[in-house]
Amino acid sequence: QVQLVESGGGLVQPGGSLRLSCAASGFTLDYYAIGWFRQAPGKEREGVSCISSSDGSTYYADSVKGRFTISRDNAKNTVYLQMDSLKPEDTAVYYCATVRVCDYCSGYGCYEPFGSWGQGTQVTVSS
Repeated sequence: QVQLVESGGGLVQPGGSLRLSCAASGFTLDYYAIGWFRQAPGKEREGVSCISSSDGSTYYADSVKGRFTISRDNAKNTVYLQMDSLKPEDTAVYYCATVRVCDYCSGYGCYEPFGSWGQGTQVTVSS
């Protein structure tokens, strides 16, 4: 079965850190650009970051630049999102997806995700 499974979310205080994982099964992640997205209650899903398949180039939304780091470990068939200096406005369900476009984008309509969405992982930043 071809799927991406997100994990690593949780409750963290402002200023804290979390590392999210996006594990692929049923296919090899190496050949795909991968994007991280998030959806807060009452809002549309927005692009957060992506990493290309070709040269590992990375891109970030303006709201997370300098705080989040995306990386991939092809040997483990996994993409990560290291989130530091977390803010309450980062609270959302986070999803990963294969994407057709990996380039600078900020806001909605980024990266052209395709395939099925996973269940996501909840990130809550609160004191």
